[in-house]
Amino acid sequence: ASSLAGTQQLGNLIVLWDNNKISIEHDTNIALSEDTCARYRAYGWHVQEVEGGENVVAIEEALAAARAVTDRPSFISVRTIIGYPAPTKMNTGGVHGSALGADEVAATKKVLGFDPDKSFEVKPEVIDHTRELVARGKKAHDEWQVAFDAWATKEPERKKLLDRLEAGELPEGWDADLTYWEPGSKAVATRAAFGKVLNDVAGKLPELWGGSADLAGSNNTTINGVKSFGPPSISTEDYTADWYGRVLHFGIREHAMGSILNGIVLHGPTRPFAGTFLQFADYMRPAVRLAALMNIDPIYIWTHDSIGLGEDGPTHQPIEHLAALRAIPNLSVVRPADPNETAYTWRTILQRTHGHNPTGFILTRQGVPVLEGTSPEGAAKGGYVLGGGNPADDADVIIIATGSEVQLAVEAQKLLADKDIVAYVVSMPCLEWFEAQPKEYRDAVLPPDVSARVAVEAGIAQPWHKLVGDTGEIISIEHYGASADDKTLFREFGFTAEAVVAAAERSLDN
Repeated sequence: ASSLAGTQQLGNLIVLWDNNKISIEHDTNIALSEDTCARYRAYGWHVQEVEGGENVVAIEEALAAARAVTDRPSFISVRTIIGYPAPTKMNTGGVHGSALGADEVAATKKVLGFDPDKSFEVKPEVIDHTRELVARGKKAHDEWQVAFDAWATKEPERKKLLDRLEAGELPEGWDADLTYWEPGSKAVATRAAFGKVLNDVAGKLPELWGGSADLAGSNNTTINGVKSFGPPSISTEDYTADWYGRVLHFGIREHAMGSILNGIVLHGPTRPFAGTFLQFADYMRPAVRLAALMNIDPIYIWTHDSIGLGEDGPTHQPIEHLAALRAIPNLSVVRPADPNETAYTWRTILQRTHGHNPTGFILTRQGVPVLEGTSPEGAAKGGYVLGGGNPADDADVIIIATGSEVQLAVEAQKLLADKDIVAYVVSMPCLEWFEAQPKEYRDAVLPPDVSARVAVEAGIAQPWHKLVGDTGEIISIEHYGASADDKTLFREFGFTAEAVVAAAERSLDN
């Protein structure tokens, strides 16, 4: 992230580094020998060094100098003594994550000239001085308000946009031009469908911006006809950079990309997204988990979602990733079945603003058929009966599937009908959205009385046991993949309509 900030010349970014040379394992020399300031100079940052964490004047001077540098980010190394002036614990790992203890607190108070027998003693003149901040803050805000009101008068359309974004609203007709694919038409990869629907709405949603960790051509994360974000000086033959550009180039920095998205969302009010292969979501996981913990709404575009990605082989083929991501509380994992379900769930993701959680959009590399019976309302609820109907009326078995495996469920449904077995297909693009629905809706889609169930997903079985129960069957993959084309891999690893039929019959026997 620091490397990218240097490339992007983010002159309003200031980082203060607490350089105390102590960690939990005490002196950092045992594990760290680099010259950190030299590293930041190499990144292109403006670097300053301050001796002493109590040297307030020098720190203020360094901050003023940093604010004066607007063509690159600033790094201020402050050499501190951790725990200063605790007489026996300062400058040790013992003060890194532990309380000082009563004796050390008392000794420290003596060093500072405080009464060791008094707690939370603050002199009146100190309180009076700090409360002057309220008046200073009001004065600064009043001055800012004058400037803001002048801007709002001069730029009424931009003020209108700002108001809409701060309210978490979308403009009227923003989704009117979403592409619709005719059922039965040529197969389309859901990653390609995403690229289409991204650009269907990008012109009406200027707040939408994002990019990829060096995989834009594969992830289809590029907004067409706009410039890239960054100073004009980093423009290349392929990309024109501009400070108002909407295409982000993260480079091969997946973890930094996830963290940068968090920062953009926390700053507000724009809506960022970023993409990579699903396999590489592991590199992003700490940032994704933190976004879920903070309940903010970045959008992750994770393509090449299964063994269906083909010849890149098992190093690139996700197996456990869907289950591992679903295990993160407050993360929505969305895996649409076909191009239209991609459009429907994309609409839902964008409608979930202000206080909604992060979303992982899981998309295929390989083409998938355009299915009959997909539903925008059902997709928005996370799960629905494909083609409609009420399974409680006459279902013998229910087949639950996500993503590219929904087509197998549809084929199996037809084969089972030839055997006079009534099967309903439930497309489940998002377990989290479905589980948030009222019980009445969930029971209508998955009637408790219909215990013969099959789940089909090209990942490990772990997320599906709770839905299929002890009489259900799961078509899954519990091992790593191989290097071959998608059709061969699905066939050899048991993802066929015939395998789904056999599983349905076993569930009925159960």
